[in-house]
Amino acid sequence: MIRPSMISRRGLLTAGAATVGGLLLPGCDRLSQAPSFQTFLQSAEGLSYRTQRLLQFGQPLAREFDPRHLSPIFRTNGTELPASPDYQLLADQDFRGWKLRVDGLVNRPVELTLDQLKAVKTRSQITRHDCVEGWSAIGKWTGAPLSEVLMLAGLKPNARYIVFHCADDMGGQPDGTDLYYESIDLVDAFHPQTMLAYALNDKPLEVGHGAPIRLRVERQLGYKQAKYVMRIEAVDSLARLGKGKGGYWEDLGYEWYAGI
Repeated sequence: MIRPSMISRRGLLTAGAATVGGLLLPGCDRLSQAPSFQTFLQSAEGLSYRTQRLLQFGQPLAREFDPRHLSPIFRTNGTELPASPDYQLLADQDFRGWKLRVDGLVNRPVELTLDQLKAVKTRSQITRHDCVEGWSAIGKWTGAPLSEVLMLAGLKPNARYIVFHCADDMGGQPDGTDLYYESIDLVDAFHPQTMLAYALNDKPLEVGHGAPIRLRVERQLGYKQAKYVMRIEAVDSLARLGKGKGGYWEDLGYEWYAGI
């Protein structure tokens, strides 16, 4: 069954494809008038940039709360410690050897240490986590906006989805059996509240909450908030991943779009 939320998202993407060639959203300030920037906008990467700007336009925000609303206890969801010896070694070393790989349909594949990720840009937000199991908690998340990381790598024009490959084995084997993966489209990827969080309530993310980083895509349910993110891949289709449904739980029957 087609849901109204999906229709609006598809409509936005269709409108973007139809108009992006001649549209640069107002408010891009003086940068848009610079000759070098005009040349950039006429390039293939510039086309991707204009598409991303359009996708960000007019998106509703998830509710943000005051510090007084913080939950006294923020439960962990899913795996609390991946079985992978490689991951556990990284955790024992406070993730000093951890690097986030960003590749796939990008112009500049990159690897970022945790310190480099923190240097990209910082955003904090107090939002409510809604678990499909029926519980909720309000916490303060701090991290790097996903849009900034993707712009650093430079998406190619045919990129359609962003896939998160995780160290989370979902109770599988240390060899990586049943590794968790999740995906979102560019609408959510470039939403201003979507981030790679490395802190919860002003403290470094704990292992149980997905250290060193987890995805926060605030307008969707908890199972979309991938933990233990190790690699981000830009793709044009979800068909070749897992069972082609777009995520670990989706392959087991959950909906791909978990908007609330």
